[in-house]
Amino acid sequence: MPTVKEILETMDYGPAPEASGEVTAWLAARGRFGHFINGAFTKPGETFAADNPATGEPLAEVTQGTEDDITAAVKAARKALPKWAGLSGHERAQWLYAIARHLQKRERFLSVLETLDNGKPIRESRDVDVPLAIRHFYHHAGWAELIEDEFPGHTPHGVCGQIIPWNFPLLMLAWKVAPALAAGNTVVLKPAEYTPLTALAFAEICAEVGLPKGVVNIVTGDGRTGAALVAAEVDKIAFTGSTEVGRLIRRATAGSGKALTLELGGKSPFIVFADADLDAAVEGVVDAIWFNQGQVCCAGSRILAAESVAEDFTRRLTARLAKLRVGDPLDKCTDMGAIVHPVQLGRIHDLISAGEAAGARLIQAECQLPPKGSFYAPGILLDAHPANPAMVEEIFGPVATLSTFRTPDEAVELANNTRYGLSASIWSENLTLAMDIAAKVKAGVVWINATNVFDAAAGFGGMRESGFGREGGREGMATYLRRPSPTAQPEAAAGRLDAAPQTGSPAAPGIDRTAKLYIGGKQSRPDSGYSYAVTYKGREIGLAPLGNRKDIRNAVEAAHKASGWGKVTGHNRAQVLYYIAENLAARQAEFEARLHDTGHSPKEVAATIRRAFYYAAWADKFDGAVKSTKTRNVTVAMNEPWGVIGIACPDAAPLLGFASLVLPAIAMGNRVVAIPAASMPFAATDLYQVFDTSDLPGGVVNIVTGPRDELAKTLAQHDDVAAMWYCGGSEGAAMIEAESAANLKATWTLPNRDWSAAQGREFLDRASQIKTIWVPYGE
Repeated sequence: MPTVKEILETMDYGPAPEASGEVTAWLAARGRFGHFINGAFTKPGETFAADNPATGEPLAEVTQGTEDDITAAVKAARKALPKWAGLSGHERAQWLYAIARHLQKRERFLSVLETLDNGKPIRESRDVDVPLAIRHFYHHAGWAELIEDEFPGHTPHGVCGQIIPWNFPLLMLAWKVAPALAAGNTVVLKPAEYTPLTALAFAEICAEVGLPKGVVNIVTGDGRTGAALVAAEVDKIAFTGSTEVGRLIRRATAGSGKALTLELGGKSPFIVFADADLDAAVEGVVDAIWFNQGQVCCAGSRILAAESVAEDFTRRLTARLAKLRVGDPLDKCTDMGAIVHPVQLGRIHDLISAGEAAGARLIQAECQLPPKGSFYAPGILLDAHPANPAMVEEIFGPVATLSTFRTPDEAVELANNTRYGLSASIWSENLTLAMDIAAKVKAGVVWINATNVFDAAAGFGGMRESGFGREGGREGMATYLRRPSPTAQPEAAAGRLDAAPQTGSPAAPGIDRTAKLYIGGKQSRPDSGYSYAVTYKGREIGLAPLGNRKDIRNAVEAAHKASGWGKVTGHNRAQVLYYIAENLAARQAEFEARLHDTGHSPKEVAATIRRAFYYAAWADKFDGAVKSTKTRNVTVAMNEPWGVIGIACPDAAPLLGFASLVLPAIAMGNRVVAIPAASMPFAATDLYQVFDTSDLPGGVVNIVTGPRDELAKTLAQHDDVAAMWYCGGSEGAAMIEAESAANLKATWTLPNRDWSAAQGREFLDRASQIKTIWVPYGE
């Protein structure tokens, strides 16, 4: 019999299996599941097996959803919508509280079911996933109670189609269903094909609490079922999954008017500085990569270690790797369970092989894998260059790459050398350094001396090709609500000019006035060398440059060079906006006369001056927030600029419409490439001198005149444009949304409106994205 000392040396514990009899009996009693539609389970149709990834044995038969099933579920949700949305927030809060309590009563049952279905260790399901799912329903019961006070005038979107992945089946369901119900929406949810069982158990809970029929509907199936849901008559799509599928959804929903939230893949950096607590950082890697089989989109799968400690860190990491216990997920002593499905296991093998073929060296735990099931030994890939497939592609398995850096700037450069931007983990005992790096890393969530910490009160979501929108917190709740909408107005408003492009001949003499492009703080001629005539009442009043793709490219490049604008204080940006207002006021009569002479209201000038004052006032007051999350954490939601925003301005109100979009964007620290009204571009180009005399740095505002939709398409396609705003017709809006799918930039398409009232927090919200930073404090 081993001594205590020997046990502590070997960490060789006896088995401690979690009892699964109640869950297996529940599965056996049901055998074959139908869908949950209109408050009841349907008869099973064509089924597929939901297997236990740890054994390969079937757990249950689940129905493959068809287009007709989706149609029936959406119909049920639509029928239930008026009554559910018509409830008071207090009444909906009671329903969410009841769901939370029932989940809590079945906490151990759900933990075991999640582990059987997903393959993750029972410790993860029991201690993280299910408690967090419960927390989300409690938290959003609170939002339902407060909705009239905190979101006045907002309304639910309607029927929400929700598609969730297999890595956190019940938690992802809670992330989406809880805020949707709190906001007054009804739901059609499709769980992942591999892990549908906790969603079906949740459906039973909804029936048990007496939730009104049709409020929650669950349709199981594969990608075909998800595609049918995206195409269905729903009002919002919320998707968590791969970036590739996210692009398809963005294109499929373009022009449909459906609200869209995408939480997509990641290749998150795990940055270890020389002064870090290396043992703590090692445990961070274990938590981020190995305890959950690496099946977390925000896992720190790219370890970046300071060169001075890299050898020591690698030694400690490999020693810890050798101690990991891989095996039965129901065993409470297991560190790492099974990969969710043989298909995913095959993908991991393929990506690791590609990484090794490209020169990486795999260090893998020498552990005895179970004879059955989908298991993969945890490991580390060393010597992978930045272009190695293992450094570029999301592995979604228990293997991380490890490379080195010498300086903090190099760490940031390597961290941002990815098309993703979901999360990052920073390890340093120097809080000043850690916060500095947190500000520079392009990621929606940053953990300092921690990793994979979540809470319902803290927003979660990505940047760049990791998607847009947030889940959790106030910002997540807002994505399930529709703001009060201004009355749309016809784009062809009174006084619109008749622009007649002349692409075949150079500018002719005798025109009253000419304009130039404004790029990088300088006036320039268009690349084409051509202009187009702007007419009013049949008379040519001037020539405007005919910008093209190269002009847009030059403008985007100039905007990126002005990145310092996003780093100055809100106070400094406010001063510049006040100065713009002052200099425009000094020339007010001149601008009013020009607008009057071309059929536009001179009142636009005074309104533009007021708008500059308004956004100057907000520039240093649009604050972030400290979230009430876990104890001993300061969880900060920081408003950050997008970077470069493309803006296609309305034809109506050529001066005020331009200012109403450009000013909030630059007030928040963005740089813009703006396409002014083609019918009257001089209203915007006349601002050249105002900008130049107001200390606005060159490149912060760039103006390219020409055909709006053609230039806007180029901006939407440009990978270095982070967000795109478009005011115009429905066809143009659909084009912008479809073309933005290449790099999944955030878009805002809005119809023409009364621009005299077009200001407020919505413009500031649209001009910023939220970064959640988790900072531990206290003991």
